[in-house]
Amino acid sequence: MIFDSHMHTRFSADSDMTAADALAKAASLNIGAVFTEHFDYGVEVDGKPFTFDPAVYMNEYKNLRGAKVRLGVEVGLRKVARAVNANFIERADFDLVIGSIHLVDGYDIYYPDFYVGKDKATAYRKYFQQMVEEASVADYDVLGHIDYICRAAPYDNPEINYATFKAEIDDVLKVVIERGKVLELNTRRFDKIRAIEELVPVYKRYRELGGRFVTIGSDAHRIAAIGNYFEDALKFAHELELTPVTFCERQLEKF
Repeated sequence: MIFDSHMHTRFSADSDMTAADALAKAASLNIGAVFTEHFDYGVEVDGKPFTFDPAVYMNEYKNLRGAKVRLGVEVGLRKVARAVNANFIERADFDLVIGSIHLVDGYDIYYPDFYVGKDKATAYRKYFQQMVEEASVADYDVLGHIDYICRAAPYDNPEINYATFKAEIDDVLKVVIERGKVLELNTRRFDKIRAIEELVPVYKRYRELGGRFVTIGSDAHRIAAIGNYFEDALKFAHELELTPVTFCERQLEKF
C-alpha cells in the first residue's frame, strides 16, 4: 500500500483537519496515512505554538494506529532547538520523524523578513548551510521538503536550481545518505511544472550519490490535499530508480 507520509491534523497549530476526515479521504484513495504533527520550538502561528502534548496525541489516536495508519512528528531543525527536539522525540514511540528547515537565522522563511537585503544566492546558501548543519546532528528519519524555501521566496525564479547550488545541495544529500536517512519527495509544489523539472537533477544526484529511497508526502493541512499528485510522484521516483517507502516504529518499510 502507498502511504502519504506527511500530513497534519488538528494537533498541528496550522491545521483544523480531523483524523477521521483525513482517514476517510485516504481510504477513498486506497492509500495509507502517516500523521506528522508540527513541533517547531518557539514558533507560533496566530498566537498558537507549534507544539502538542505527545502523550495526549498518542492516546487520542492509539486506536487508529495500525497497518494503514502511522503516528509521526515533523520537527523544525535549528541549533537552538536541538536539545528540546531530542527530548520531545523521546517522549513518544513515533513511527516517523521528519526533520525540516522552517527557520533560518531565527527568521521564518515563509515570511518576507528573512529575505530583506538578501539576493537569492545569499538567502538560499544560508538555507542549505543550516540544512547541512542540522541534518548532520539531528535525530530524524526523513529530511523534509528540500525545496521548502521556494514556497514563499520573493524572487522572480524561486526554484532551487541544482546547477547554481550544486555544492550546497550535494553537501545536504551526502549527509542524508551517509547517516542512513531518507529524502522526502514532497508533492506540495507538484502543480508547478518548473518546480518538478528543477527537482529532477536534485533527486538524480541523490541517486548517483547512493540514495535509494524516498518517502512521498502531500504535506496536507486540509482534506483536499491528501494524496495530491501521487501518480506524478510515483512516476518521478520510478524514472529516477528511487524506491518509495514509509516508516513503522522508525524502521524503513517498503510499499
